[in-house]
Amino acid sequence: MRVRLGALAGAAALTGALSFVLLAAAIGTDFWYIIDTARLEQRRPGASGARDPGGSSTDSLNHSQPEPLSSHSGLWRTCRVQSKCTPLMNPFWQENVTVSDSDRQLLTMHGTFVILLPLSLILMVFGGMTGFISILARAYLLLLMTGMLFLFGALVTLAGISVYIAYSAAAFQEAVCLLEEKDLLDQVDIRFGWSLALGWISFISELLTGAAFLLAARMVGLKRRQDQAI
Repeated sequence: MRVRLGALAGAAALTGALSFVLLAAAIGTDFWYIIDTARLEQRRPGASGARDPGGSSTDSLNHSQPEPLSSHSGLWRTCRVQSKCTPLMNPFWQENVTVSDSDRQLLTMHGTFVILLPLSLILMVFGGMTGFISILARAYLLLLMTGMLFLFGALVTLAGISVYIAYSAAAFQEAVCLLEEKDLLDQVDIRFGWSLALGWISFISELLTGAAFLLAARMVGLKRRQDQAI
């Protein structure tokens, strides 16, 4: 029983640490949402580098061409290919700003997931501390509480990711309504990035960590009942 519990504790520590690192990396990176306009920019006049009658290449005039529109966004800011990143609008200061109802809804959703995802990190920190103590003390109730804490943290992570996906869909619909030439969207590749994938993997790791602590609590409880029966 001791070997099994030790292996289970090691697995819980590994998945817990992995979940924390991946979610922290996801929150701190800017590749949640990617807009690739390469195909659209290839259709611009002179994009193929054709030469004029005098033999000079239009590539020499690139400085006068519009800046590439491709971008990638995170939870806090959006970044263009050839320009500095710009922060997103602060969702917690709306009193003195006049916005439409749809924009206010987007700001509310933005404020929701920027609270939920860091909150999950905080829960994992507390879960790590209680988990370390509970494994050393072989404390049934503390192991059970740690498992429930990680499962609750996984639920918070799932809620944050789900709100972000809904926010992205709503923002896309808002952009479509404002766009005059809707056929241009066929030339734009829009997708979720690897930062969101890190968030999903962190969610799965949190679930596994919570399940491992609950299983450890069950093993400790069974051992305690066997000792009492003897």
